[in-house]
Amino acid sequence: MDARTSAATAPEQEQDQENTPQQPDFAGMFDLVTGFWVARTVHAGTALGLPDHVAGRPGTAAELAALTGTDPRSLHRLLRALAAVGVLRVDGEGRYTTTALGDTLRTDVPGSLASFVQLELGAAHHGAWGLLTDAVRSGEPVFEAASGHPIWEYFARTPELADHLGKAMTGLTAMVADAVLDVFDFGPYRRIVDVGGGEGGFLAAILGAHPGVSGTVFDLPHVVANGRTRIAEAGLADRCALIGGSFFEKVPQGGDLYTMKWVLHDWSDDSSIEILTSVRRAMPADGRLLVVDTVVPDGGDFSPSKIIDLNMMVLSGGQERTADEFRALFEAAGFTLTRILPTASPSSVVEAIPNP
Repeated sequence: MDARTSAATAPEQEQDQENTPQQPDFAGMFDLVTGFWVARTVHAGTALGLPDHVAGRPGTAAELAALTGTDPRSLHRLLRALAAVGVLRVDGEGRYTTTALGDTLRTDVPGSLASFVQLELGAAHHGAWGLLTDAVRSGEPVFEAASGHPIWEYFARTPELADHLGKAMTGLTAMVADAVLDVFDFGPYRRIVDVGGGEGGFLAAILGAHPGVSGTVFDLPHVVANGRTRIAEAGLADRCALIGGSFFEKVPQGGDLYTMKWVLHDWSDDSSIEILTSVRRAMPADGRLLVVDTVVPDGGDFSPSKIIDLNMMVLSGGQERTADEFRALFEAAGFTLTRILPTASPSSVVEAIPNP
């Protein structure tokens, strides 16, 4: 067959492939549907403190059952499953210890994800995901239907969950802070105001890397109160103020760089524009805004942002946004989007400047 014949038959071969009946991927779908079984297994192991128990001293199922007050045979089955998915490791004598994966669930490691697991797979969040179909039908968040209260009121009413939220955000922030520092130079700025900055983990990472910079953490009063000890322990009390308030009403002035990490994705477009407008009023004409959120890419390929987006749908009515959606949001609040910097984490740095 010469080149001309080959070229002529190529489209025919492609058409034959398109017309070949597609075989259903039952195994792939089974893995997708049962993925929550694995997640709940991890939740149970974390709730029982198993990664902490076996980190320093490997233990058998019987020994760990005595420590955790559980049924030995049932715990053996849980331990076996955790080892099967790589969270634990078991030796030839039936003693369990952690793996690098399981170490992320220890409460004594920096950036621990233990509270994140308790938060996302706890009854309230998990129950809200059970109503995902209702959220799609109504276009409204379903957290209140699952828990009895809107999400932020629920946190205020449940101190234990609010504590998990603070620790979860601290752990996740540790994952993303280094990635952001790798792509953006904070050194030239004099004072950074972190709006919705939680307990100060993100700003503490920035100030720790740039000794010449000072900053302000701004969030609800009860949230920043929890961050005072963290900022003091980091040796940043002389360079970092913590101010309580509502970003819907007023944002502290005096910064030349304003940051918002995982804030806008909690809110609808109207609420996000309200927040951004409040920030715009506080900023100087030559100030700059950084929004750290996931950016939903075009096309049909997998991106964590597309799943995180559903989480925001059911919990708060917020959303992850595309580049065009960020651009429209900024324009409505008096900003111009200047660039988007991808990071090694799922989050990107979305930069904007105030319009004249």
